[in-house]
Amino acid sequence: MNRFQMKPLNIALLLASLTVVTAISLFATRSQAADEAKPLAAAKAALTVSLVQAKSTQLPIKLAANGGVAAWQEASVGAESNGLRIAELKAGIGDVVQRGQVLATFATESIQADVALARAALAEAQANAADAAANADRARAVQGSGAVSAQQVNQYLTQEQTAKARVDSAKAQLDAQLLRLKQTQVLAPDSGTISARNATVGAVVGAGTELFKLIRQGRLEWRAEVTSSELSRIAAGTNVVVTAPGGAKRQGKVRILAPTVDAATRNGLVYVDLVGAVEGVGNTAGAFKPGMFARGEFELGNSGALTVPQTAVVVRDGFSYVYRVGDDRRVSQLKVQTGRVVGEQVEIQSGVKPEDKLVASGGSFLSDGDLVKVVAAATPAAAAPAVK
Repeated sequence: MNRFQMKPLNIALLLASLTVVTAISLFATRSQAADEAKPLAAAKAALTVSLVQAKSTQLPIKLAANGGVAAWQEASVGAESNGLRIAELKAGIGDVVQRGQVLATFATESIQADVALARAALAEAQANAADAAANADRARAVQGSGAVSAQQVNQYLTQEQTAKARVDSAKAQLDAQLLRLKQTQVLAPDSGTISARNATVGAVVGAGTELFKLIRQGRLEWRAEVTSSELSRIAAGTNVVVTAPGGAKRQGKVRILAPTVDAATRNGLVYVDLVGAVEGVGNTAGAFKPGMFARGEFELGNSGALTVPQTAVVVRDGFSYVYRVGDDRRVSQLKVQTGRVVGEQVEIQSGVKPEDKLVASGGSFLSDGDLVKVVAAATPAAAAPAVK
């Protein structure tokens, strides 16, 4: 009788089969355990949140615009006399000057000589006039007596009138020379700030040559560019807040609207007087200069709006969303249209109702359908009692 003997190959195949069966059983057991654990995991909250509701409030209506800062009026200060040499300059760019202040002086030697010559001519004319007047008085005394002919009497009277005219002419010439002497001092026509200086000491300038430019009264204005469709919303006297590139702010008031609109850009200019610094912003002196570009907002009143905290709004792919929490504590993603932003509040123009309960913060960690745990909103802790 032959004994049954197993070959090594058969033994190896049997062991491999047992290993496969064991692995399959273990995998099935683990899969079953994972399937049983899924409902438990699904029941776990994805995030702990607090809730807010949209509230109705009044928000300011503002119209933003851009434009350039310019001088309200710029005066040109020039030479009035011709062919004079600049002797001294007493003002420079950026200087604040007062009306009537001396800005520059011209050399006066030649004009003083002309004044002396005019005085001498006046004295000569006055002496001749006195002699002519004496002759005319004697002629009048003997007129009609036959001692002097009527022709000679008329001649003496004519000489008197001519001498008086020469005196008046000499006086006018002296006044003209004194005026030239006065014009050797260039005076500020108004109070303000020197914005440009073209004068050079030693230069001989002609009449009408511009020496200085002056920002009258130091007043600046902002020239806002507004579209033609928005011009009708603005009126003279409207308050404006203008912001310089450095962040400084100044109050403004609309002075006038341009009567025409640019045909190329379809924009109209609004002239805004910069009247003073914005309270609480700090010193804005020197922050606004002519020629700079600035941004401003026209204050057009208030209107009702529905607002939520900015932390409740999540921006994804260029769109804004909020997360509403239902009675089953699951969130649903709502697409909203946002509007004005004031402080920590943002206006919701569409997509939310006042009764909706929204996730106050942390919405960026949520997905549509997630389960959340709701807690009361945190309140500021009460002040601790003082310890002696």
